[in-house]
Amino acid sequence: MSAAEGELLELAVRIAGAAKSGEELEVYVSRGVETDIRAYEGEVESLSSAASAGVGIRVVIGGRQGFAYAGTLDESVIKQTLADARDNATFATADEHVGLAGPDGVAPTSLDLWDDEVLRTPSAAKVEMALELERRARNADVRVRQVAFADYGDMAAEAAVASSTGITATARRTVSSVAVETIAGADADSQTGVGFSAARGPGELDLDKAVADAVERSTRMLGATKARSGKCAVVLDPRVTSTLLAVVSSALSGEAVTKGRSFFADRVGEEVAVPSLVLVDDPTDARSFGASTHDAEGLACRRNVLIENGVLRGFVFDTTSARRAGVVSTASAVRGGYATTPVAGCRALLLSPGTLGAADILSQVGEALFVQSITGVHSGVNPVSGDFSVGAEGLMVRDGVLAEPVREVTIASTLQRMLQSVLHIGSDVEWLPGVAAGQTVAIDGMALSGS
Repeated sequence: MSAAEGELLELAVRIAGAAKSGEELEVYVSRGVETDIRAYEGEVESLSSAASAGVGIRVVIGGRQGFAYAGTLDESVIKQTLADARDNATFATADEHVGLAGPDGVAPTSLDLWDDEVLRTPSAAKVEMALELERRARNADVRVRQVAFADYGDMAAEAAVASSTGITATARRTVSSVAVETIAGADADSQTGVGFSAARGPGELDLDKAVADAVERSTRMLGATKARSGKCAVVLDPRVTSTLLAVVSSALSGEAVTKGRSFFADRVGEEVAVPSLVLVDDPTDARSFGASTHDAEGLACRRNVLIENGVLRGFVFDTTSARRAGVVSTASAVRGGYATTPVAGCRALLLSPGTLGAADILSQVGEALFVQSITGVHSGVNPVSGDFSVGAEGLMVRDGVLAEPVREVTIASTLQRMLQSVLHIGSDVEWLPGVAAGQTVAIDGMALSGS
């Protein structure tokens, strides 16, 4: 535990110790810093660096939960925040399932998710990284007409949670990233592509990888036209797979299931995917940017198997949703920071990798559509019904290789049918910021709407 974590935990424990008879009291405190830099045309277009600290307090009295938060760790403000949480509880609707987590005996995994270089690296060096990223992108290919943006960003966050039910826990992590968007052109045609690199600290970032990815994604789309409508197999780029799994994760939340908002509801023990598919949420995997030693309620994170050999095994639960379902928490509480209360959610989804790389999968699918990116996920995908219809762009696959680029097409199916129609799961696992890793995945029989 770092000194800063120790200070936060000491504060949380002291406040939680103020619990009155008949009430449960939880205190979540956090502190962090963020840096964001954008380079454009050889200059720094914007630079921001911000530090934040705050506290969120939950009080449960007779099944009624009150919550209040403050964006400061000032003692007088915290005292008022506790009073507000208690007052808010008196207005809440009673729910027998509402309550705080208690120790469950699971020991936390030792994880190193922190890189001191995030805080030690001078701002000038971070600025130079963004400028250098733009320079490399501008000069990477004669077809690159413009660099839309070149960004550097990082964050370092520490948090502690303590409760009157016996919970004491801390967690901390850092993340650094660069992202660049290139605009490639040929005659009157212009196409864009985004590349990025993410790591725990700035020293691990790969600028060349980010540039090469952006340039390839933009240049290979030059000359794109609409595809012919019909049904075909699709091959999902790892980024698209990650987005798809993030949608599926919302249907695997115990809270969504208990409220009837998941197409997986009442299907535990059923075959919901092809037998080769194994889906695990494992926040103890340090490769994941969502990894953590503890969940947002202070329980030790653990590996949860959600789909095993195509069979739905269960969901992720926080304490309240678990009580509502008549099970125990899977230590899967997440929250957006001190200003929000915890809910059940995934942190580090991963499809167990297959044996084929991306090129091998392309060689196996015959004629197909390789999907490089999708749009309209929030409006076109429904985790309650499973309906799936999104805009897509990419390249046709012919004779096992990428062929002509296509854009302004729609791919459609249902999430249920897609899981049952997986042809191949790639070995090319790529850990991406967000709740899910990505890898190449081929799915059969999707509807394609184009010209």
